[in-house]
Amino acid sequence: MAAAEQTGLVDRITELGERAAAGTGIEIAEVQLRGAGKARLLRVYIDKSGGVTHGDCELISERLGKMLDDGDVMPEDSYTLEVSSPGVERALSKPRDFARVVGQSIRVSLKEPIEGQTRYEGKLAGLAEEALELESASGELVRIPLNQVRKANLKFEW
Repeated sequence: MAAAEQTGLVDRITELGERAAAGTGIEIAEVQLRGAGKARLLRVYIDKSGGVTHGDCELISERLGKMLDDGDVMPEDSYTLEVSSPGVERALSKPRDFARVVGQSIRVSLKEPIEGQTRYEGKLAGLAEEALELESASGELVRIPLNQVRKANLKFEW
């Protein structure tokens, strides 16, 4: 499958996932489509304030699976649908991902250095004007434009 076609399919599945989650308080965090033929895997990560339960995964799996099958969305008949939580050290990429974790610790890797550093770790103090405001361990506030973020993850703390 061509990359553009795959991107379009992932966008369509994301849209259906959001419809399946409507009214539940569950958010579609990410959709991944891997493999081909009988090895095709559709992985959908969901999130919810207060955490994701097994019941949440089951609900979205049932609703989305029915929509995919009824609409004949998958170009090949065989696929495995897997719905789960993004985990405690989940990837953060969209503004809504960052907005959800304000006040929590994150790790950020940058495309280009800011103040001589390409990696930061600290508490996400805020999100404003397309930039993260990160409070370092020393209490310094660093402003990181979202377009400079190469990779970001929530940092699990004991």
